[in-house]
Amino acid sequence: MKYIFGPVNSRRLGRSLGLDIIPTKICSFDCIYCEVGAKRLITGMRKEYVPLAALLSEVDRYLALPGAAGHFDLLTITASGEPTLHSGIGRLIGELKRKTDKPVAVLTNGSLLYDPAVRRDLAAADLVIPSLDAARAESYRKVNRPHPDFPVEQLIAGLELFGREYQGRLWLEILLVKGINDLPEDIAALKTAIERIKPQKIQLNTVIRPPLEQTALPLTEKELDAVAGRLGPTAEVIASFRGEGRKDFHPVDEEAIIAMIKRRPCPPEDISTALHYREDLVQQALARLCLKKKASLRLHNGIPYYQAGDGP
Repeated sequence: MKYIFGPVNSRRLGRSLGLDIIPTKICSFDCIYCEVGAKRLITGMRKEYVPLAALLSEVDRYLALPGAAGHFDLLTITASGEPTLHSGIGRLIGELKRKTDKPVAVLTNGSLLYDPAVRRDLAAADLVIPSLDAARAESYRKVNRPHPDFPVEQLIAGLELFGREYQGRLWLEILLVKGINDLPEDIAALKTAIERIKPQKIQLNTVIRPPLEQTALPLTEKELDAVAGRLGPTAEVIASFRGEGRKDFHPVDEEAIIAMIKRRPCPPEDISTALHYREDLVQQALARLCLKKKASLRLHNGIPYYQAGDGP
């Protein structure tokens, strides 16, 4: 599959079948913590970056597999950039709702929600998780490095409008970078913005995976817990500081591992948890993939992360 990946065992979403609707890094932001890699195109232009017909054809192929509906809990629309830049996202959501009774979630940086057309496109989704990493202009520019068309007040106003209009579940993700958007004045500004947006949940994250810029450093679990306390009872820490073991292991599929690490760098433990593989067998598979130059190793905070290589 070119656009579908998973299902991935997600702590917050369950068994998530992903749809990557912008496979190259085409985004409205150039975040310093981005795990996808160096920027290719930072833009605010909406168009059909991936043919909608190709996306839907692949969905049909997957759903036709024996027992496919039992393999996942929900469909998650995401991208290696910003999914709402895809002009067909509204039609895609509508078709997914027609083809399956599974919930549809959308992960977005929220930058285009000021646009009524984008808000209409996402209206049929069951769950939308936009991001708001900073509510102060200075911190926003430093952490998200947005396209000039997306000032922070426009971002917050768009999120507020969406929160008023949207009938589904709205969760807000905040990723904090040490010394950049975690200062007391940043948290106070975020709290004010959250009061305007009124999400059902606030999910706190930090720089767990290898970032684009080495200056993007993580907060500790204790520091994130303290921020959650300041933001109120709906705030929770979703950054994974410890792995979760499993016993229902599946046979290791190297192509599934490659598909996963193409989208983001992963430690062996995450691959094991997401794909239900024994971790020792994941380690062996990764060693083979590195020898074939289909994977490469990078250390981040002393943790080994694997990303897709450029071998045959």
